[in-house]
Amino acid sequence: MASSKKRGAIFDWDGVIINSEEHHRVSWDRLAAETGYVLPEGHFERGFGMKNDVIIPELLGWTTEPLEIQKLSLRKEAIWREVVRELGIKPLPGVEPWLATLKEEGIACVIASSTHRENITTTLGILGLGKFFAEIIAAEDVKRGKPDPEVFLTAARRVEAAPRNAVVFEDALVGIAAARAAKIRVVAVATTNKRDSLHEADWVVDRLDELSVAELWGR
Repeated sequence: MASSKKRGAIFDWDGVIINSEEHHRVSWDRLAAETGYVLPEGHFERGFGMKNDVIIPELLGWTTEPLEIQKLSLRKEAIWREVVRELGIKPLPGVEPWLATLKEEGIACVIASSTHRENITTTLGILGLGKFFAEIIAAEDVKRGKPDPEVFLTAARRVEAAPRNAVVFEDALVGIAAARAAKIRVVAVATTNKRDSLHEADWVVDRLDELSVAELWGR
């Protein structure tokens, strides 16, 4: 049951904790080359924040066969992990200081992402950030992807925080819409989209350590 006092910080993954845009772009390119499928122009930008099982049939138009979608999705994520190991990866500027601040304040942090769990745990291990997160809600844990609010509501429940006591940190427009649908306040990080397109968020920042706990949760 959600507590009237517990506070929760709910983080999207790509574009908020890390910037793996290039890693994902390379992964889709390699998957297309490997399978012979064609990538439509502009597919990558349109797919920000969406699950693979939406991207593959609806944005790419590759297949509507569930088993083939699953096969392609799993292969794409395996390629992504290969690319991360090849190119390396770092947290976005300001991420680690902000996570440390939240930990000191006793605010539970949870990842809520359309990314596959193995991608998240692999990268957390590389970055050494796992100690900051109480829970991970990944693609495998929800039925409906963003802009549906399921992933954020699930995350809030996991850390026993009522939606009014939680804050979502997002970069994607579909993620901001999902937070709105969940009735959770949202901070937009201007990594993927320009600031003037993020007006639906409660706050817009360039990096997370611009924020303060008092600003988001009061004293």
